Amino acid sequence: MPTSIRATGEAKNMTLDELAQFVEEARKAGIPGDRHIRAELSYSGKIKQVEIALTEDDD
Repeated sequence: MPTSIRATGEAKNMTLDELAQFVEEARKAGIPGDRHIRAELSYSGKIKQVEIALTEDDD
């Protein structure tokens, strides 16, 4: 069973639409809005990947 939801940019860096889809999936999974998100950034500061734990224990 997965312990987190992860999303990456289709073309290396994420777009606003891809980030919005990630947030929608997290909300559907019942993850509360105050949960912290991990992000991997490119050298230029753009988001490459985001991940959120499904349970607070994995946060």
